[in-house]
Amino acid sequence: MSPMVRRRFRPAATSLAILGLSCSIACSDNAGEKAAAAEQSLATDYEAEGASISQGVVESNHDGYSGSGFVNYDNVTGSYVQFTVNASAAGATNLTFRFANGTTTNRPMDIAVNGTVVRSGLAFNGTGAWTTWSDATISVNLAAGSNTIRATATTANGGPNLDKLTVGTTTQPSGTPVQANGQLKVCGTKLCNQNGKAIQLRGMSTHGLQWYRQCINSASLDALANDWKADVVRLSMYIQEGGYETNPRQYTDLVHSLIEQVSQRGMYVIVDWHMLEPGDPHYNLSRAKTFFNEIAERHGSRNNILYEVANEPSGVDWARIKSYHEQIIPVIRAKDPDSVILLGTRAWSSLGVSDDANETEVINNPVNASNVLYTFHFYAASHGSEYINALSRAADRIPMFVTEFGTQTASGDGGNNFSRSQQYIDLMASKKISWVNWNYSDDERSGAVFKGGTCPNGPYTGTAPLKEAGVWVRDRTRTPDDF
Repeated sequence: MSPMVRRRFRPAATSLAILGLSCSIACSDNAGEKAAAAEQSLATDYEAEGASISQGVVESNHDGYSGSGFVNYDNVTGSYVQFTVNASAAGATNLTFRFANGTTTNRPMDIAVNGTVVRSGLAFNGTGAWTTWSDATISVNLAAGSNTIRATATTANGGPNLDKLTVGTTTQPSGTPVQANGQLKVCGTKLCNQNGKAIQLRGMSTHGLQWYRQCINSASLDALANDWKADVVRLSMYIQEGGYETNPRQYTDLVHSLIEQVSQRGMYVIVDWHMLEPGDPHYNLSRAKTFFNEIAERHGSRNNILYEVANEPSGVDWARIKSYHEQIIPVIRAKDPDSVILLGTRAWSSLGVSDDANETEVINNPVNASNVLYTFHFYAASHGSEYINALSRAADRIPMFVTEFGTQTASGDGGNNFSRSQQYIDLMASKKISWVNWNYSDDERSGAVFKGGTCPNGPYTGTAPLKEAGVWVRDRTRTPDDF
């Protein structure tokens, strides 16, 4: 069988700057502290228009703000907004700045607590439009009682439009997939919840964050959680093709922020190391170690994170891929011993089928690690019985997770094969194989769920903004969970 047709090329028309945001939480190395970190705690909003403002003005000419308006920083170095906030007790807490930046230029700010800068140059990059609001979150220590929080522009471009500051942590509200299932683990060949029950997660993957960041915002994530009723979001961070390797700090900060935003909505989050070309994962091993070390250190205390360490290896044999996995897993485990890790398989995560092999190479030579699942990708209009049969056989022997699939061809485009897609859906339901669909964007190809022009302003709910494949996958994502 010929190799899998490549897909997900650079969009012809859309190229937005990356929104590089930074956040930090305390990490721990035991499941008990993870459960504590997942509990919802009180958060307080402080509107920017009510704060002390130096070289800025309160405006209300861009929709989507809270309160009565937002602060438009003057385009000068040193302009600032200073909040006075109260803390019931001394200790660590989150500061979440809600902002918009309709330019393609980073507008970094220094964040000071009680007169001391605690984060220099926190990035506030483009959100796609002045009406598209997003969050930047950091963890700081506050004194008991009154505290001042100052956000000061560090370049001649000034700061972004600042809507509000939220003090405290708002994570995983009750009734969500994470609240229902807690810390996931692998039991036998299944993905299980904290009570040992085999479960299936269903959700969506972003498109490449370097191209379609504008489709991942507060409104679209709310739609995924509440309208689509998704259990999981896959954050697709490309390494090449204008991705991570071009600015590791910016992309790492972006992923930090998106993890926070997905977590606030009670969904699981897959951090996808989206290596594609070159196909040998060892090419990016050093980068992967740096990235996953920081992600696990900051988010290892969460109970909703999964790490996908190699999207689609290709051009190398299983032994080479296995060697990579066995070098990257210890990096994550040193900071996060409990979370599930997802392992790419040969030939674009086809279990080797696209290289005329099959699942036996993994079954007979598994990765030397526990609490891991192997990944499988399919595109129903291209991948027929040979692929679906390999997935079925593999799921009886090793734990599997379909971290990417489409109803169309392997190009991510073309006609949909819904009948074959349903065969895969039925198989995955019967064997409790979790799945994520490609992709949650308005790319022109048929595999993107939204019609062109939907992002960044929406609407994202209902079926009106969806292409045919979007309507189909939304219906199946909304199917009641068996938790």
